[in-house]
Amino acid sequence: MYAIPDDPEQSTYRFIIVAAKRARQLQSGARSFLPTASKKPTVTAMEEVRRGLVKYWDPVKESREKAEVLPGRF
Repeated sequence: MYAIPDDPEQSTYRFIIVAAKRARQLQSGARSFLPTASKKPTVTAMEEVRRGLVKYWDPVKESREKAEVLPGRF
């Protein structure tokens, strides 16, 4: 059984979305980052995301960081 990471920096929603997109890539023929015995792309994708092997871009986090850098701009 694979658990969703319990990390305050990571949201459950983001984990699910990233894992789902990675599972679609695996279904389309992308190679796994892990040696796995599982034939299920969802299980493999969740494990890859949980281990931090899947890189993704978070536009919300980026916009928050820009707002902190540019004080006084609305």
